[in-house]
Amino acid sequence: MREYPASRGAAGDDMTSQLVLQEVAATELEESPAAEKASRKQRRQAGGRRSYTMFLCILPFMVLVFVFSYFPLYGWIYSLFDYRAALGLSGSEFVGLRWFELLVSSPTQVAQIGQVLLNTLAISFLGIATSVLPLFFAVFLNEVRAPWFRNAVQTLTTLPNFISWVLVYMIAFSLFSSSGLVNNVLNDAGLITQPLKFLDTDQNVWLTMTLWSVWKGLGWGAIIYLAAIAGIDQSLYESAKIDGAGRFQLMRYITIPQLMPTYLVLLLLSVANLLNNGMEQYFVFQNAFNKETIQVLDLYVYNIGITGNSLSMATAIGMLKSVISVALLLTVNWIAKRVRGQSIV
Repeated sequence: MREYPASRGAAGDDMTSQLVLQEVAATELEESPAAEKASRKQRRQAGGRRSYTMFLCILPFMVLVFVFSYFPLYGWIYSLFDYRAALGLSGSEFVGLRWFELLVSSPTQVAQIGQVLLNTLAISFLGIATSVLPLFFAVFLNEVRAPWFRNAVQTLTTLPNFISWVLVYMIAFSLFSSSGLVNNVLNDAGLITQPLKFLDTDQNVWLTMTLWSVWKGLGWGAIIYLAAIAGIDQSLYESAKIDGAGRFQLMRYITIPQLMPTYLVLLLLSVANLLNNGMEQYFVFQNAFNKETIQVLDLYVYNIGITGNSLSMATAIGMLKSVISVALLLTVNWIAKRVRGQSIV
């Protein structure tokens, strides 16, 4: 430390204080780069440890995604062979793209696939048309003032989502079969003389399948909208109430517009999954009477591969479905980016 001569009076004390402060400031300026560098190093190390910890948290899920979503893509190789389970893949004949050629070379195959695609797209578009129902259900459910009644309704409408389609078909069979409850009640009331065919018919199959899907997924689909409603700024409602808005006006001008971004994202994802109807529902409801109109693409692949014992053809159709689904997703993502200014993936 530099020694300063003693100064007399207030002026000397002020001069001494200024000199000391200047030297302290100069010392801090000399030490600040090293301190800042050490601080940056500590922050980088802390950030690295935090990133490593977060990576370890998501690693099990990444492994599951790889095992169940990407590793099965190895099975696409079966579409290049005339696969026979008894011979195995190594003993099966390599046929190249023959199965893909058969999809478009046989008139019977083309007509059958055309009917399957018609069923798939019709049911998908009916599902998109009814996708607005969970939104309105969530809006009206949110307006129920009695918490016990609202919770009871939400629980009762959500439970069907956790019921397997096998049990759903058992319920449908008990109610709507030729000897079911509905036909028995109508017959006892003298309204019919012959049982009505609800299940064993090819009439209105698309509509009935859509109604069963709505019944099963209405409450579950409303959950995400209820969560979005909980995130709406309450000051919007308070301002509207001050201006004299009623309950229906609040729903029309605040709640529904605030839910539209969520609805549009889900709608775009539904469009991207036009070919993915699932198989379980249609598998349990299919029979000899409605097989032509209920067979969607996923069920068709299953019937060809398992029932028809043509695993290679089923793999080829499944490959084409996956490629088209990815193309639809990319197209919808591009449209979302152009329209909303924000992509969904």
